[in-house]
Amino acid sequence: MLITDSAVKNRTDWIEKIRSLGGSFTEGSTRLGDDLSNDINEKGTSELVDHLRLCGDIPESYDHDSSEEKLYSKYTDCIVCEAFKSIGMRSLVLSERGDSADVEVFARAYSFVADAKSFRLSRTAKNAKDFKIQAMDNWKRGKPYAMVVCPIYQLPNTSSQIYLHATTRNVCVFSYSHLAVLVLFSKDEGPVRSEEMLAEVFKSVRALNPSKDAAQYWTAVNKTMLSFSPRVAELWDVEKRAAAESVEIAKDDALTFLAREREKIMQMSHQEALLALVRVHKIESRIKTIKSVSDNKILAMG
Repeated sequence: MLITDSAVKNRTDWIEKIRSLGGSFTEGSTRLGDDLSNDINEKGTSELVDHLRLCGDIPESYDHDSSEEKLYSKYTDCIVCEAFKSIGMRSLVLSERGDSADVEVFARAYSFVADAKSFRLSRTAKNAKDFKIQAMDNWKRGKPYAMVVCPIYQLPNTSSQIYLHATTRNVCVFSYSHLAVLVLFSKDEGPVRSEEMLAEVFKSVRALNPSKDAAQYWTAVNKTMLSFSPRVAELWDVEKRAAAESVEIAKDDALTFLAREREKIMQMSHQEALLALVRVHKIESRIKTIKSVSDNKILAMG
């Protein structure tokens, strides 16, 4: 297994840490960013890569629209910010909320804005508007590029408005898996080479004709990275396996939580059970959705 038990435990610890930071969003997000940065600086690149591999799904144990869910979104922004820092770029998480991107990044020869996305495994349809691609184009604020970083197994692998918006608006849809490859490549060949490879990815997206075709999009992105250096192919194979593992880990965690929730309901009194009946049906629906998630083979396109 590429994703170790200690990495899974560390994720569980961070889920609980985020839960404990409820209250003031501003104070919680500041502390979250500081703690994450200190943790990665202390433990190194492997710690960052573990976060990138496992951060894409919002824990089912968080209530919808709760402070924990909002802080988890900020957590993924901080991870993306730390990833670009590790590559050698200057990066910061923007404090303002609303009409702006969440992360700003400055390389030596270019700059861009970025946004991190995460979704519950039990969420059914992911609409193009959920990825905020059109908004990201507006939020470039004079910068040449924009990027949306997503969990790879939540991205469509056939046809989607997501890719039409991305290729029309010149917004790079990237995955945490692709970003992990970039981080590991930087460790091997240095920040300058990594910045050059990312610049080529941005250019490849800009050169695409507008299309909903996922294969066209990912073939362009994947070939750009794989052709940049022979070392990328080795890292690519590792992250393909890690992506498949992360799907199963996320599914197991979510299904375990929902099984416990169902057991609690089954132990209720008759009156309590009647009040929870609607929720029981929702749990069954969520379980069905989670079980349907699988590796979509995006990293194999190219």
